[in-house]
Amino acid sequence: MRSNDAASSIVLSILADLKARDVAFLDVQEQSDFTDFMVIATGTSSRHVSAIVENVTFRLKQTNHQILGVEGDRRNNWVLIDLGDLVVHVMQAEARQFYALDQLWASEDADYGTQANP
Repeated sequence: MRSNDAASSIVLSILADLKARDVAFLDVQEQSDFTDFMVIATGTSSRHVSAIVENVTFRLKQTNHQILGVEGDRRNNWVLIDLGDLVVHVMQAEARQFYALDQLWASEDADYGTQANP
């Protein structure tokens, strides 16, 4: 990742620390004009999704990263964190399976299930 290396490193580190499942880092520069990269991760419950989102946003704010928005439903079934060049989706398994963002945005060089830095 180019312009958002630090933010992506923070996000991926927190996802690993908080045991998010099935983390995918997608380069969507060719498919999207609103972001360059997406991270998609699964939380095991609404509390887990909420904890992940709270930790990610707290740490990004601490390190002076601009968060453009946080959107989601009240049940924490799916929460989106918009960082401009990077969009983070934290979803419960049912929502992730239903919306199938991985397949929608996937390219041949997509990096699925990785916790490593891009």
